[in-house]
Order: sequence, then C-alpha cells, then structure tokens
Amino acid sequence: MSEQFLNSPIQFLKGVGPSKGTILNKESAIFTYRDLLLYYPFRYVDRSKFSLIKEIYSDNSYMQIKGKITHFESVGSPRKKRLVAQFQDNSGTIELVWFRGARWITSMLKTGEEYVAFGKPNIFNGKISIPHPDLEPVTSTKPNTSIGLQGIYPSSEKLAAKGLNSKGISRLLKELLISAKGHIEEIIPAEIQKKNKLISRDEALLGIHFPNSEEQLKNSIYRLKFEELFFIQIKLLKKLGVRKQKLNGLRFPKLGNYFNDFYSSSLPFSLTNAQKRVVKEIHSDLASGSQMNRLLQGDVGSGKTIVAILSLLITLDNNCQGCIMAPTEILAKQHYISFSELLKKQNINIQIITGSTKSAERKKTLTDLASGKVHIIIGTHSLIEDSVVFNNLGLVVIDEQHKFGVEQRSRLWRKNKTHPPHILVMTATPIPRTLAMTLYGDLDSSTIDELPPGRKDVKTAHRFDSSRLKIFGFIKEQIKIGRQIYIVYPLIQESEKLDYKDLMDGYESIARAFPMPSYQISILHGKMKSEDKDFEMNRFSQGETHIMVATNVIEVGVNIPNATVMIIESAERFGLSQLHQLRGRVGRGAEQSYCILMTSEKLSSDAKIRMGALVRTNDGFEIADVDMKLRGPGDIEGTQQSGLLNLRIADLGTDIVILEIAREEAKKILINDPTLKSITNTVLHIGLEEFIKEKKDWSRIS
Repeated sequence: MSEQFLNSPIQFLKGVGPSKGTILNKESAIFTYRDLLLYYPFRYVDRSKFSLIKEIYSDNSYMQIKGKITHFESVGSPRKKRLVAQFQDNSGTIELVWFRGARWITSMLKTGEEYVAFGKPNIFNGKISIPHPDLEPVTSTKPNTSIGLQGIYPSSEKLAAKGLNSKGISRLLKELLISAKGHIEEIIPAEIQKKNKLISRDEALLGIHFPNSEEQLKNSIYRLKFEELFFIQIKLLKKLGVRKQKLNGLRFPKLGNYFNDFYSSSLPFSLTNAQKRVVKEIHSDLASGSQMNRLLQGDVGSGKTIVAILSLLITLDNNCQGCIMAPTEILAKQHYISFSELLKKQNINIQIITGSTKSAERKKTLTDLASGKVHIIIGTHSLIEDSVVFNNLGLVVIDEQHKFGVEQRSRLWRKNKTHPPHILVMTATPIPRTLAMTLYGDLDSSTIDELPPGRKDVKTAHRFDSSRLKIFGFIKEQIKIGRQIYIVYPLIQESEKLDYKDLMDGYESIARAFPMPSYQISILHGKMKSEDKDFEMNRFSQGETHIMVATNVIEVGVNIPNATVMIIESAERFGLSQLHQLRGRVGRGAEQSYCILMTSEKLSSDAKIRMGALVRTNDGFEIADVDMKLRGPGDIEGTQQSGLLNLRIADLGTDIVILEIAREEAKKILINDPTLKSITNTVLHIGLEEFIKEKKDWSRIS
C-alpha cells in the first residue's frame, strides 16, 4: 500500500471529520485509511432476492420486500412515541417502525410511491414489524440501488448515533476505495499468487467490501485469509531461523553421571517410545550451541514430568543449574515431592520457593542458589522476583505455561548473566494444530503422543441431578473396595445470579450422605491458608480420608493413584479444557477409573456438545479442537497475550488447509532467502512491515 496515503488520519476522509474520527478511534480502533480498508464485514446479506410480505415471519434474517407505503401514524405516549408506516404488496401488509427521526422520515418518504424496504423482521406489541428499515425508491431507471451481496459491518450505539451504522461505514468505504485507486500495492510475490490462484490485493479488497458475485467474494476471502496467515508464518519462521543462527546458547553435549545413573538404576519404569524420542530431541537442542526454545505437549498422564527431570539432569551434568516454575503452590509442592522421591539416590540439592516459604528458610535457599549449592529450584511466580539470583542457570522448565503471562516468563529468561538459559515449556492442555502453528510457530515442538503401558482410559459418563442417589451408591461401592473419590464444585460461595451447587452446601450434603466415623472427608479450596491446604492434601494422599470435596484448585498437579472416581458438579459451568484436566486427576494408577459429569437437565447447546465430547473421547487433542471451535482461538487460556491472535479474517478453527499451504510457502521462501533480501521478495517487506505494526513482538519468548 502507498504508505503516505493509507497512513492518513481517518478524520481527513471525505464524510468523516474530527467528531466522527474520534468515535471511530475509540469504538473501532480505526485511526487511518488503512484501518478502515481492513475493517471487513462480519457477514453478508443477499439484496438480489425479494420476499412477499406473506412469507415473512419473526425469526427471519434480513429480508427485502417491494411495495408501497399506504399511510403513516404516530403511536404511543408522548414520551415514547414511534412512527409506524403501513407497507403493502400484493400479498399483504406489514408495519415499518421508527423510534426516532419521525419528522425527517415523513419528509423524505411519500405515500403511494413504490419502495424497496430492507431490514430484519421482529415481533413488537404482538405484531410482526420491521424496525428502522432501509428504504430506497423504485424508479424506471433505478429499480434497486443496492442489489447483490451487501456487507454488514460491526457497529455500536455510539457509532450509529453519529450515522456510522453498517450502512454509514459502507458509504465511507465506497469513498475510500475510489480515492485508494493506485495506492494499494501488492505484497505477495507473483509466483506464489499464480501457483495458489490468488487474485490481486486491490481486487480482493474491493471484492471483500463490495462483491459483485458469490465467486468474487469467495476468491477475495481466500486471498485475504491466505495473506494474513502467510505473513504470520513468515514472521514466526524468520524469528525461528534468526534465533537458531544468531542466538547462542549454552552447549550441553555431555550425558554424565547424573543422567546415566538415574536412567540405569533409578528410573521407576521404562520410558515409552514417545518419551525416548522427545528426550533425544531435547538433548539434540541442548547440545547444538543454539538456545533451545521448545514446546512439550503431552496429554494428562503421558509422562512429561520424567522428561523434565531427564532434561534437568543433562543440565546438571554440564555444570549448570535448572529451575521449574509452576502456576500454583499445590503443583510446585507436588513437583518438589516427586523430584525429591525420584532423585533421592542422586547427590542433588533440590529446593522450593513459594509465596508461603518462611523468611529464614527463603534467605538460606536464595544464598545457596546464588552460590551454586542448589542444583534445582522449584517454585511459583516467586522465582521471577529480583531477589532470586542464580549462579549459572542453564534450563528453565515452565509447567502449564498458559497460566503465565509473557512478561512473567521473560523475566526468568533473563536470569542468566552470559547466555540465555534453554527454555522448555510444557502443557497438559493440548493445543490444536492450527493454534500451535500460529501461536507457537517460532518454537520447536515435541509431543508425547503415547500413554504409559497399563494405563486404562477413564470411563466418562454424563448424569443429571436426578441420578444423585445412584451416584452416591456407586461412590460407596468404590470406597468399599479401597478407592478414593474427588468431588469438585465450581463455586466457593453461593451466587445469587447462578443456580449452581456451592462448595460449602455440597460439603454439608456429602457429609450427611457419608457420615463419620464410617467415612472421612477432606475439603480443599483456593481461599484456605497454605498450611490448611497441605494438611488436607496430606490426609487424602495418605489414604486417611475417603472423599476430597474441592474446587478446581486440584485441576493440575495432584497425583494420587488410588483416587479412581472424579465427580464434577455443575459440569456445564466448566470449560472443556478444565473438565479434561480435572478428569486427568484420576486414572493415574492401574485400576479402572471413572469421571461423572453432573449437570442440571437444562443445558445450552454448547454445554451439550462439551458433555458429549468428554463422554466420547479421552483424546486431549480432539477435545482441544472442539474447544477451539466452540470458543474461538482468542478465548483459549493464555493466548490473547500473544498479540498474534487478533486475526482480522482468518479462522483457526476452520482454515487449517489455508494455514498449512501458507506455512509451506513461507518455509520455501525462507529456505532460499532467509533475510528476504532477494529482489523477487522485495514486495514481502511491505507486507511484513505492515503486519509487524499490528502485532506485539513477543515471539522471542515462548
């Protein structure tokens, strides 16, 4: 695009001015001509079709009819007057209604003349009517001035009050596209356009706003989606290449005593082939001399922790320290217990720092960490504080990475004095393939796609509140054979607005159904003091209590193989990924485990889809795909911070084929021309600069 023209402030466009310009800035983030040009319709209506009045019913989408206004009348009280016009065709009559602007409307429209009325029918005062329709006169020379497909633009009350409803925005775009001729530059090389049958950029921008056919609209949408995803991949892959070439890392070629002794004598089970493959990928990175930035995905229970331990042992063998950062104290303490138990035969100093660590203990740990006496430090957000100083930090493992903000992660990234530490980010929340390619496209990726042998799939069932007594009977049977039970609630205190089970009410009803001394019950929620949480967790993990009543504070990090039943109350209140994580707290041992989703009988269509997905499959990646289709990529936890997901037109839920093609084209270009200095790639610089201006540059840090 011609930079000077399209960077012009929007207020200078004919029909805008300072007042409308300010509203466009605030309401729609439209500051320049370019912003308006890239402000795409969110849907289209077909103005080539006409309906008869007798065919109209209230849940129609937008419709248009041809007829005559027979008469106007003013209806309602003086304070709530509305203008009503009777509109008639050969099949019947319908009311057109205006709640404001009556004087202007009656001065512009005439009874007895033929008009095309366009709008969305609804029911008002028991009658079907069309509020605030668009009306255009039918003349012999101009049968209908708005035939064909018409874009509908996002607007708001404040915009509409300034005449910037969808139609007003469309008028501005017509004006802009006339002025923009000759200013829209091509940003994709001709060879890629030809190979992928892409129309030109100026044709696509005209076609997205004012398509003259379904075919032109389809081609315009494809071109603009390809363009958006292509430049995301160019940016991410370019960063990945630069980091591998220029960002030197600590070199860890050695597999020494720490790793070998643990692998040969202390490994509690044989690694799966997937775990072996991932450990090799990580070691290859650590030995390369370039800084590792790797995403480790693995479903619940797939064995990511043992991979993290082996990676940290490689770090220790090469005379560096390691740390693991977890999002909650419960998970940090769980890691500390697991690491300490698994590494008890090794001469390794493992310490933990959390928000509740006592002052004297914290001071000693920090002193030992700075001197190098501490080999592995485990902690929560406390690890990013300035007081936490390492002697020689070599590897940072970030668990459940989506729980942390980018800035929090980046502060750990800067904790080593000489070279940046290697980074391993782990998630048990599987990331859909399109999202991984877009959000983490500049990271190397490893996936543990195999569960340890002997693990059985958790059997999942959906039950309504009316089945509660049967569920209680099932719980008693499981306790009788020595198993333990989780019962999870979404709320801690009663909500007046939402009719969901509250934790404390739930605890009391469970206590009545499972009385002492025959049954022992623990309770756990986020508002408890740290020592009280530890006390209750220890009682449950030692088998002293049969039932753990909790909130989703146990979503991650709790590993009790003897707990085989997960009851999730008001399951419709949880997101899909949360439900999958909660289900992952059972099925940790060899015994058959169960997850029961309890809901009311009144469920939204989305809630029914969520329950159905969990009953149907234990595959976290399939569940993640369903979740993204339901919620959209921008709502998946932790992804908004990337800045990459503010997509204008592409949809990661449906556009995987376009994304894969765009990524392959980006790869080919960067293999042949990593710095994009070739003359044939000159046009790419324009597009890349434009794209970078819109996105936050967080991609160097996982």
